[in-house]
Amino acid sequence: MPATGCTTPDHAKSALRKAARARRDALASAAAGAALLRHFHAGPGLSLGLPAGAIFSAYIPIGSEIDPRPLIDHLTAAGLVCTLPVVVDKAAPLLFRRWLPGEPLSPGPFGTQQPNRDSPQLAPQLMLLPLLAYDAAGYRLGYGGGYYDRTLRARRAMASVTAVGLAFAGQMVETVPATPADEPLDWVVTEAGARRFRAIR
Repeated sequence: MPATGCTTPDHAKSALRKAARARRDALASAAAGAALLRHFHAGPGLSLGLPAGAIFSAYIPIGSEIDPRPLIDHLTAAGLVCTLPVVVDKAAPLLFRRWLPGEPLSPGPFGTQQPNRDSPQLAPQLMLLPLLAYDAAGYRLGYGGGYYDRTLRARRAMASVTAVGLAFAGQMVETVPATPADEPLDWVVTEAGARRFRAIR
């Protein structure tokens, strides 16, 4: 047990989540998606050079999450294959099912939208992640379920995968309290630019 008055990373994260959500709500902008697309291409898009047929994962935004749909539309038009995450079990990594913009989606946990069960399961080479906050070391503050951390750890143990956080520039904080279970991002892309993080794995 921690000594009285000590703040564990989990407690610090809980406090940070409330402030980060309010900050993101204030930053939300429908116009940010187009800027996100531009900076993605100047950053990870240029660096990764993903060919047609490469598989990426994205998300359908919830609340004030920055909207990746202009980026999804562009990547799929360029011949990349889009997948969306599916929650399987509370303690399991996510799995990813193919999705084309415009196809119907089914309700998932926590307000998410997921491809239908008959959609093929694929393994992404590029993962586009939502977040509440991020820091200069590449650590990401999520919603507390650990789904993306478990997924990244499992994917990185088997194959090469690039994790790109999508956010508003104002979501950067001084420090995200990290634990050994936290998996850092490779990049973050905002409406103001793209930032690559040093390898800390």
